[in-house]
Amino acid sequence: MKNSKRRESLVKFSLHQKIVVTLLALTQFTVVLDLMIISPLGDFLMKSLSITPKQFSYAVSGYAFSAALSGIITAGFADRFDRKKILLFFYAGFILGTFFCSIAPNYPLLLIARIFTGFFGGVMGSISLTIVADLFPMEMRGRAMGIIQMGFAASQVLGVPFGLYMTNVWGWHAPFSMIVILGCLMTIMIMKYLEPINSHLEEKKPSNIWHHYRDILVQPNYQLGFLTIALISIGTFLMQPFASAYLINNLKVSPIQLPLVFLFTGISSLIVMPLAGKLADKMDKFSLFAAGTVWAIVFLFIYTHLWVLPLWVIITVNILFFIGAMSRMVPAMAIISEVPEAKDRGAFMSINSSLQQLAAGLGAAIAGLIIVQKAKYAPLEKVPLLGYVSIISMGFCTWVIYKVSVSVKIKKND
Repeated sequence: MKNSKRRESLVKFSLHQKIVVTLLALTQFTVVLDLMIISPLGDFLMKSLSITPKQFSYAVSGYAFSAALSGIITAGFADRFDRKKILLFFYAGFILGTFFCSIAPNYPLLLIARIFTGFFGGVMGSISLTIVADLFPMEMRGRAMGIIQMGFAASQVLGVPFGLYMTNVWGWHAPFSMIVILGCLMTIMIMKYLEPINSHLEEKKPSNIWHHYRDILVQPNYQLGFLTIALISIGTFLMQPFASAYLINNLKVSPIQLPLVFLFTGISSLIVMPLAGKLADKMDKFSLFAAGTVWAIVFLFIYTHLWVLPLWVIITVNILFFIGAMSRMVPAMAIISEVPEAKDRGAFMSINSSLQQLAAGLGAAIAGLIIVQKAKYAPLEKVPLLGYVSIISMGFCTWVIYKVSVSVKIKKND
């Protein structure tokens, strides 16, 4: 039996499966880069467009709120079309929205462009997950997801630093133009190399998917899962939108040095994420989450109370904080994935994705209400207060995920 399982785990991808994971990883690279680049561009945008931190936070949260709405709407009809067509439709909308960002001459038009982009780009991740679930059996799915997640890591290691370099040379529109060009190339490749994915159309569909969603929303265990992912997203987006502005205006990191901060932090994610995944399979997942939370709280406190220091010290503290944050995310997602029953998993994940985007937007909006900058080049004020709010969020999240972990263990023992 063990030998049989070992042989199954060594099943190689078919040529089409290799093409699928490669295309999905590359599309994720462009979508995640578009989402992530807006925060490092924060200082450039606030100075170039003469906007306040609160206005900038609206550009971040507008994308997230729009993505959340899109996820709810899309869930009602996404299973009724060929996956390839759905992927192309939303990817084309994402590219168009990013193009609008690349030519936006002022803040109001940039805000509209971000909302438009979020509506289409925000569901690309869930579409990719659905395609993987359709085409890869369980014993191959982990490897497939690992390859696709490389698109996320690559956007940190390569995309964000290069995008910041382009901004320093050609202005803040340049990274969006780069994403548009890459997106157009990817669209051609998807149209040419991705085969139709329509086997699901033969299955009987629920007569009313909204009633199914309503039944899921009222289950206490599912509600705890939703609350957990919302708290994690809020905690993350409380600090993220103003990272570049804090580094430049408070810690005196120059715009030329800024890409180095994100480059080394991205490299650390490539190392830490696989290690956290292995640890999550070897030890109690909640224990790993709790340890990561304590680590993250310690270095978040240090990070939000820093003064002007050598660049290597700032990079080190930033990396150490992200080690804790990333060590929380891996076991948290593993625990939450065990919450739904198999028959509810698709709807549960769709709702979870929308709530994640909604919570991220709320976190960015809260940060915009707290942070104050009295002049273009003045230091950001109330950063420590923002850190305390994030720490409280992390602590509450730990209590909630403990409850989820206990319910999952009870479920397994039944």
